[in-house]
This record gives sequence, C-alpha cells and structure tokens, in this order.
Amino acid sequence: MTEPMTPGLFITVAAFFLGGMLMGFGYFHALRATAYLIVCAGRPLHALALTLARVCVLVSGFYIAVHLGGPVLLAMFAGLLCARAVMLRQTRRDAV
Repeated sequence: MTEPMTPGLFITVAAFFLGGMLMGFGYFHALRATAYLIVCAGRPLHALALTLARVCVLVSGFYIAVHLGGPVLLAMFAGLLCARAVMLRQTRRDAV
C-alpha cells in the first residue's frame, strides 16, 4: 500500500527537486561550454575533461537519489527537466 507523504519526506522531495534544478543548470551550462570549447576554442582535451566532470556530477547526484527512494528520484529528475526547459528557452531567446 502507499503511505501518505510525511513532512520529512515532503522536505526531502522539495530539496532534491531544487538540487536537481541546480544540477541541471550546472550540467547544461557545462554542456554549452563544452560545445564552445570544441567548436570555437579548439581545445578538445579541455572539453573532454569538462564532459567527464559533468557526467560524474550527474551520476553521483542520481546515485544518492536512488538510495533515498522513488519519490526523491522522480523529484530530482523533474528538477533536471525544468532546468533543461529554462536553459532551452534562454538559448532560443538569445539566438533571436
């Protein structure tokens, strides 16, 4: 059976949603910097290091969320998707 959401779980879910947003903003900002390093700066080794760093941060964040349960994992993923939507909107606005 499902249990009602307790105040402690609600605070944890909200914290991981915000953490997912922060992690998402960092991830997509680093992705943009990686593309710049490859295309404009001609520094593929720096881009590789940045790629490894952003993937390690993403995996470690989700690893922690997995151990705290499904609602926390979903909240973190939702925060990441919200950050992606905001970054895409900002990128499209800058391109126009």
